[in-house]
Amino acid sequence: MTYWIDVALKKHRMTLYNGSHVIKRYPIAVGKMLTQTPTGNYHIINKDPNPGGPFGVMWMGLSKPHYGIHGTNNPSSIGKDVSHGCIRMYNKDVLELSHTVPIGTNVYIHA
Repeated sequence: MTYWIDVALKKHRMTLYNGSHVIKRYPIAVGKMLTQTPTGNYHIINKDPNPGGPFGVMWMGLSKPHYGIHGTNNPSSIGKDVSHGCIRMYNKDVLELSHTVPIGTNVYIHA
C-alpha cells in the first residue's frame, strides 16, 4: 500500500489514503480568489520543521515551486479561502501528517 493525499479545495478538506483506504480527513484552508491553490498532481519534495512565521510548526514543500502544505499561526483561518495558494492545516494535524507520509507522497489537488 502507498500513502497519497487528496485535497478537495471547495470542501476545505484533505484526505489521507493508504491505497484505497481512508486513513484520516483533515480540515484545511486554501488559496483566496487572487492567489488560488493550483490544481493538479504534485508530490512532497521536502519537510522543514519549525519554518517560523505564518507557516506554523511544519512546512512540506510540493513539486510545484513555492507551494506547500504547512501549519499556521492563525488557526481561525482553517476552513476558509485565505492563503496565497498554499494548503494550511492546524499545527497538530500537519505534525501528525508529516510523521505519517514520506517525502515523495503524491498530492492530488482538485476543486
